[in-house]
Amino acid sequence: MTEEALNKAFEEAVELVNQYTDPLPADFLLRLYAYYKIANKNYDNPGSRKPLINAFKANALFQARNIDEREAKEKYVALVNSYLKNE
Repeated sequence: MTEEALNKAFEEAVELVNQYTDPLPADFLLRLYAYYKIANKNYDNPGSRKPLINAFKANALFQARNIDEREAKEKYVALVNSYLKNE
């Protein structure tokens, strides 16, 4: 997949998640969170007011630490496609 096609697929996947209104499983959301942050080169610490939520987000980022921006986009798109497009 070309870089341009990947960026378009990533943007469409992000939009699909943003428009989705039903509850989503926490583990799914945490993986999306980590992939999104890495894909956008945003390595800031989680900013929730709740320490437990920050811990879960930090753990998700830690688990995805060895992937680059391109792979993060690919994984984000694949995860969204496998979960949301099959409903």
